[in-house]
Amino acid sequence: MAQLLTMDEAVAAILAEVRPLAAESVPIEDARGRFLAEDAVAQVDLPPFPSSAMDGFAVRSADTPGTLPVVFRIAAGRPASQPLRAGEAMGIATGGVVPEGADAVIPIEYVVDHDNNVEIPDAVAAGANVRPRGGDVAAGSVVASAGVRLSAAQLGAVAAAGLPAVRSTQRPRASVLTTGTELRTPGEPLGPGEVYEANGLMLAAQLVAAGASVEVLPAVADDEGAHRRALERALEADLVVTSGGVSVGPHDLVRRIEAELGVREIFWGVAVKPGKPLAFGVREGSLVFGLPGNPVSSLVGFELFVRPAVLALQGASDPRPRFENGTLAAAVRRNAERDEFLRGNRLDGDALPRIAPLSGQESHMIARAASADVLVHVPRGEGELSAGSEVRYLVLS
Repeated sequence: MAQLLTMDEAVAAILAEVRPLAAESVPIEDARGRFLAEDAVAQVDLPPFPSSAMDGFAVRSADTPGTLPVVFRIAAGRPASQPLRAGEAMGIATGGVVPEGADAVIPIEYVVDHDNNVEIPDAVAAGANVRPRGGDVAAGSVVASAGVRLSAAQLGAVAAAGLPAVRSTQRPRASVLTTGTELRTPGEPLGPGEVYEANGLMLAAQLVAAGASVEVLPAVADDEGAHRRALERALEADLVVTSGGVSVGPHDLVRRIEAELGVREIFWGVAVKPGKPLAFGVREGSLVFGLPGNPVSSLVGFELFVRPAVLALQGASDPRPRFENGTLAAAVRRNAERDEFLRGNRLDGDALPRIAPLSGQESHMIARAASADVLVHVPRGEGELSAGSEVRYLVLS
């Protein structure tokens, strides 16, 4: 095997091959989780009128303190039919339009309201409890930038800004193919040497969480014809993820058949554990990932290398893995040749969360990995990292 790429080198090589997909108009009710292809621009001022921040009374600050007649009561969506004149007050609900002539709102709990008169014991400052027009954002301003993934907060802002639809990058179409004669569908009886196929379901879930639409192809046996037919179909997608068959054994057929089908291999092998024999290539508009068959290797390989590609296809502003900082709750031994990614759990910490690595870090131990919520990055080197050492970690989606 040639010199193994570091994690950063591999991610850079992958992203260099990615071109964002075309944009389309998406109704905002269908836009959750989509990436903006263009800035979303406010169609109106927010708020679009001076509004009350409290239930109370709209007044002229110069008329306070004092007792004022209540000449109108303003509900949200029902503005006053006339301006507020000197020496008057108007009842107003939260979100109601502050009438022309008023420059302050006094909360209802600070006054005495009786017989259509309101007693205001203290002076009210001009501007008190009034939300100015455009105080949140002015019409024509950006409320969500291109490259942002629309979460609940962004969707709320886009809707409030009057946009019925947004320009969003298309969802990548992804194909998932698992390989191996030993694979059986969960629920079927297992014969000697057979295991249940789990990687396809796991990878599909990861792809959907990253924003792709997914087709999971039936698992294929270690047969050249079956591999060729399945890969020809898979290569119709924007992104192909295979699991198994990328090492150097006699039954590892994926890379050779992909090459025969026109896939140009960019690299094979990364200096990480688990997941060393990861392959990446391209064919026309398809990105092609070959992940190892061990389930934890596939899990880790996806988070480090496939997810950035899925995000980049959607035009994400920064698709690279998003590491956070924590401290080790226990010492861990370093690997001299490869960066290692340990499964672990976050615990409370003083300044940073403490990360407790799980027992059982072998790449086949998917049941152990299921209890983890983070991947801890242990850089290559000699010796060990002691408890309390600062480390980076990825949150498992």
